[in-house]
Amino acid sequence: MKNILDAPFITEMSRTAANMYRLGWHERNAGNISVLLDEKELGEYLNLENVVREIPLALSAPALAGRIFLVTGTGKYFKNVEHDPARNLGIVRISKDGSSACLLWGFTDGGKFTSEFSTHLLCHEARLSVNPAHRVITHCHPTYLIAMNYIHSLDEKESSRTLWRMCIEAILIFPEGIGVLPWMLCGTNEIGIATAQKMKEFKIVQWAMHGVFGTGKDLDEAFGLIETAEKSAEVFIKTAGKPILNTLTDPQIKALADLWNVKVREEWLDL
Repeated sequence: MKNILDAPFITEMSRTAANMYRLGWHERNAGNISVLLDEKELGEYLNLENVVREIPLALSAPALAGRIFLVTGTGKYFKNVEHDPARNLGIVRISKDGSSACLLWGFTDGGKFTSEFSTHLLCHEARLSVNPAHRVITHCHPTYLIAMNYIHSLDEKESSRTLWRMCIEAILIFPEGIGVLPWMLCGTNEIGIATAQKMKEFKIVQWAMHGVFGTGKDLDEAFGLIETAEKSAEVFIKTAGKPILNTLTDPQIKALADLWNVKVREEWLDL
């Protein structure tokens, strides 16, 4: 067997967690990431029949039975992942009936997956239904996207239009816009179900006054999605309340989308 600490999915998760922590998106033990792993690749590093222990899920996920995930632990600090991945991360396989997760590796201190893992599973299921290449769900607390919630309407159309105008890359990275949920109690099945429903339409979903969920086919794509939305929100916050002399127009936004052959919500633009 190869050393799992050298596995690309472990090293990339560790680097990503460290980057997100240094950006201020994961204060203390905030936020979580889960990655759908390739069973064949994982088999080069682990005996997949060796179950360390079984951990109950907050809700049943039979549609993901047998699927294997790398996931951050509850109460774990992102800054510690790169120094001790075996303690702060775990690899779990969803049981045949979808009611529990079998720990195959990690959580060496007796810990378990993030308390929002059920939301992750619902979102994985939703994104896989619209994009079979989907692999990553990440939840974080980007400063400017949260700040924007306090001075901007929570309307999806208006939030998306604002973000598209603030950064030229935005329309190319999330041309479908950003999903927005009103403030809801986190860690519940209700917010997980609502987020998953939005995930059928959006790659990035805002939890008002809380943070965002972003997705992708790999960690780079999920990270880059949130990074771009956060840059747009930062420009918005830094220009809010000041005289606006120039801005991207809707025809210019549409021209960018056409140039790069991405499908934008034209009904949200004034053309």
